[in-house]
Amino acid sequence: KDGVYSGSAFVEDDTMYLYYTGNTMEDGDFDFTYEGRGSNTTLVTSKDGITASAKKCLLTSADYPHTLSCHVRDPKVFKENGKYYMVLGARTRNAVGCVLLYEAEDKEHFRFKQYITSEKPFGYMWECPDYFEVNGKGVVIFSPIGILDDNMTYDSAAICCFADFDEKSCKMTMSDEYSMFDYGIDLYAPQSNTDENGRRVVIAWARMPEAVGDNENKRIGMMCIPRVVDIRNNHIYFSPHPNIRKAFSKKSGKPSHKSGYMLKTAINNGESINVGGYIIRREDDIIITDRTAVFINDKNYRLIAKTPVVKEGNRLEIYVDSNLIEIYINDGEYVLSSVVYGLSDIIEGGEYEIFVTE
Repeated sequence: KDGVYSGSAFVEDDTMYLYYTGNTMEDGDFDFTYEGRGSNTTLVTSKDGITASAKKCLLTSADYPHTLSCHVRDPKVFKENGKYYMVLGARTRNAVGCVLLYEAEDKEHFRFKQYITSEKPFGYMWECPDYFEVNGKGVVIFSPIGILDDNMTYDSAAICCFADFDEKSCKMTMSDEYSMFDYGIDLYAPQSNTDENGRRVVIAWARMPEAVGDNENKRIGMMCIPRVVDIRNNHIYFSPHPNIRKAFSKKSGKPSHKSGYMLKTAINNGESINVGGYIIRREDDIIITDRTAVFINDKNYRLIAKTPVVKEGNRLEIYVDSNLIEIYINDGEYVLSSVVYGLSDIIEGGEYEIFVTE
């Protein structure tokens, strides 16, 4: 009755099974972290994606382990060898983030199997967990709150790491070494599915501090382009989906703001390129961006972003939208995306090619 938290869609037998968290707040003087809040794992189904069945509550707060706070949410359901599994994000009563693993035979009657957490705790709440396998290796993606401690807006970020899942024992272990899903920090809550060719595809939400558009079409927030997950040399890559690259295939002599544009360039140490006021440079094999000139005037937001040391080359594939720039470095070795406002059409520095959709 008090809104919902996100979840996931699982499709089987031409039916969409939509899992989400139904939020309920009790009347009274509660903190709604340790008491007074109900987190209900809920299911509706749909044959056409428009009309939905009646809601069915699968798990209530009373069904979760007693060591947890009221914050349990964001169910993601997947299937392996005839069994169904669900991961939920949670916060313990000791303010430690974790993932809960459940198992079922029928998509509805889930049994708790395990806490999943890191050996050294980071973040006090883990949101939007996702587990999948690529090239025989397990990957966990989730979004810990409290992982960043620089006192800037957004103390949360999406991260990814390797994980092992033993179906026989229904046990999952995850590495303590993680990397950012995107080094611009603006992207959050990525979730994955597979496309018609079996590729693992991830899409995330871009957090925007201010709305854009006129009164009738005002919006705040947007999604990044679909990213294909790959694993090479024990490293997780996120590259643009082939359909996106195919769409941006027409060479152009100037940028287009109608449907965005893609810019290809190479950047070596000491070099930089200015894309409409958004500066990209490379120093000591690190890609650094500066959006000071194309962002709102608020010192609480991060304006500078950096990747780790780049190891595999100098190629940049940059997708430019009026409010989001996504930089794919060396076919997804790292990705750095930034929300922007007021980009110009001027591009300065280095050699580059522009591709558009029209």
